Amino acid sequence: MSEILSEIQNVLEQRKSADPETSYTAQLFHKGEDKILKKVIEEAGEVLMASKDGGGEHLIYETADLWFHNMILLAHHGLRVEDVLAELARRQGLSGLVEKASRAEK
Repeated sequence: MSEILSEIQNVLEQRKSADPETSYTAQLFHKGEDKILKKVIEEAGEVLMASKDGGGEHLIYETADLWFHNMILLAHHGLRVEDVLAELARRQGLSGLVEKASRAEK
């Protein structure tokens, strides 16, 4: 499953240097962090509305958009989806309360 995420991340890395006239993703990278953040916020709102509308296929579609735009944000900061997957793996089996408390100590 994470293979598709890695493949998408590789394409995103290529789009960083692509011509903004030929790629939506290149346009986002070219316009900078503020534009990327606005898209993440927009997509998060659409996920919430899809959930309120009953979920289903629309929720899946909107969640895919949100994940994609989050991956663009990660790439903007030189991070990869594998970094997030590693963090999720680290948290596997941890109590949510324990994990949250460990962040408060940092």
